[in-house]
Amino acid sequence: MNITTLGLDLAKSVFQAHGIDGSGKTVLVKKLHRKQMLPFFSKLAPCVIGVEACATAHHWARTLIAMGHDVRIMPPSYVKGYVKRGKSDAIDAEAICEAVQRPTMRFVPVKTVEQQSVLMAHRTRSLIVRQRTMAANALRAHLAEFGLVANPGIANLVKLADRAFADEALPAYAHRALEILIRRIAELNEEIGELDKELRIWHAENEASRRLAAIPGVGVITATAIAATVTDPDQFQSGRQFAAWLGLTPQQQSTGGKTRLGGISKQGDRYLRRLLVVGATAVMRHAKRNPTPMTDWVNGLLEKKPFRLVSVALANKLARIAWAILTRGEIYRPYGQPA
Repeated sequence: MNITTLGLDLAKSVFQAHGIDGSGKTVLVKKLHRKQMLPFFSKLAPCVIGVEACATAHHWARTLIAMGHDVRIMPPSYVKGYVKRGKSDAIDAEAICEAVQRPTMRFVPVKTVEQQSVLMAHRTRSLIVRQRTMAANALRAHLAEFGLVANPGIANLVKLADRAFADEALPAYAHRALEILIRRIAELNEEIGELDKELRIWHAENEASRRLAAIPGVGVITATAIAATVTDPDQFQSGRQFAAWLGLTPQQQSTGGKTRLGGISKQGDRYLRRLLVVGATAVMRHAKRNPTPMTDWVNGLLEKKPFRLVSVALANKLARIAWAILTRGEIYRPYGQPA
């Protein structure tokens, strides 16, 4: 078989391959079990292999690249348009094989083991933060049933719990339930601190992450997330394209020469987008106390636009600045400072 291009539909146990030769003729339609993958591709002559960006995609990409193949990862939404009809592994593999040949197709850079490890720490931290929020909300709700309320914030929640334990009117059942929730919040706080420490160590060793952290609203967490996610900033032609990839640009629905812009597209990495919007919100809260050219621009927009819209616009600006810093290898310089 003279296979030049192969579409591979990834799975947990059963994989589907669809290969074509130089003339575009189908020469391979094969189902592969997991234990057959390495022997099959190690004997296959080097070719272009297309896969969808999904679970285990980067692992298999690194494995097949080590065997000499040219592996290209594509977003699933871009492959969907090449599915002819129906839904099966064979049809998906054929669509992947067709999509990977398109000259205008956009590909996902293959991540290294280190980058995936850092992103795993980020995802784990995000999960633990959500669990801590759930436990804190549950504790507040239970105490509110007994007339005990406090202002937002973990520190105020601790004071509220102390008041609850001092209240002898609460039954023993309530005290035991409160102990479980408070102990769980303390454990989650400790785990978040350990992950933050690991991320700070990686941040100190990564030059790109240190440069990104100098941007207003971009701290260690956001800087390490961007540095680990954006493996090749040159894949984006401009800062606007990078912001669009993050879903921070208006969605366009235009026809007949009429341009219509809607809300942000919310495409791409939602974790990075959330971090940038949260960072932009923090900058806006201090905009009046710390006047800079950026905050002057923010205050001018706030006079005409809603707060949340301005926060997304500022997040868009921060994303463009981050792309410029990564692409040019420079440090962040505020407006008006000489190069």
